[in-house]
Amino acid sequence: MNSNYYTIKKSSSHEIVIQRSRFICHLKRTDSEQQAQEFINEIRTQHKSANHNCFAYVIGENNAIQKAGDDGEPSGTAGVPMLEVLKKQDLRNVTAVVTRYFGGIKLGGGGLIRAYGSTVSEGLKHTGIVQRVRHQLYSVEIDYTLLGKVENELRQNVYRLDEIRYTDKVELLVYVNKKDTQVFEDWMTSLTSATCKFHQQAIHYLEFDKHDTEL
Repeated sequence: MNSNYYTIKKSSSHEIVIQRSRFICHLKRTDSEQQAQEFINEIRTQHKSANHNCFAYVIGENNAIQKAGDDGEPSGTAGVPMLEVLKKQDLRNVTAVVTRYFGGIKLGGGGLIRAYGSTVSEGLKHTGIVQRVRHQLYSVEIDYTLLGKVENELRQNVYRLDEIRYTDKVELLVYVNKKDTQVFEDWMTSLTSATCKFHQQAIHYLEFDKHDTEL
């Protein structure tokens, strides 16, 4: 992935009952189609006595891989509505499997579509959604005389101060949103009167609850 994206916060399972049928939504982050298939098979093994284990997954940049399966339900009534919920939430690298234990009441085509879609929607509410945001990790060297001032300013800003290392100089490890790197460098240069030294290190994804990124 080369850009920010939404995904689920964690793996989870969440059950609801509709017209006496048990619908269990299993969600997991999957970074490849192989991982998605392995998860689907894992759930099928765990719930081999269930009537159906339907699935949908979205993988890769711009959801390049999208697949869904009805596992014996009428065509288009399970996997596709599940997939549409994942796409509506703009999720990436997520696999959903909905296990159904039939309760004796037939739901009809429209009822099944609503049931499978609702099960995934409720599962997503239960597990939560995060945005994974690309951050540049900086190593910033400053003089000891500037530590108090710089640390205080960093902790009041949007940048994430991860660690302080003490040697002959002070080394600050700071995560900066990839889109703000030039702003950060200019700001830090001004703050230290051009006495600091920058070293760009690895790029990492930091995670934020979806509602926090929308404020």
